[in-house]
Amino acid sequence: MTQSDDMLDDEDYPAYTMGRAAEIIGCSQDFLRRLGDAKLFDPQRSSGGHRRYSRYQLRLAARAREMCDQGTDIASACRIIILEDQLEEALRRNERYQQG
Repeated sequence: MTQSDDMLDDEDYPAYTMGRAAEIIGCSQDFLRRLGDAKLFDPQRSSGGHRRYSRYQLRLAARAREMCDQGTDIASACRIIILEDQLEEALRRNERYQQG
């Protein structure tokens, strides 16, 4: 596999500009900025200082958008998503521990 193939398959590779990420999620660029301010994720920056988002971050943003669309405030939505992800990771680690 070439390096570019590795980047395309990498969930954490910051492949999306803010404008494209907002378009994919169906939200405003300001919404993405506020997710960063709420510490849901910290987008990487291009050499020019522009925010770049990964597929993983887009999935988190989409979850936050759905929750906000249902009436949850952004800070609460971000905290819930962070806790859900922490729980999922803890369950994965526990499963690996029990198997090993």
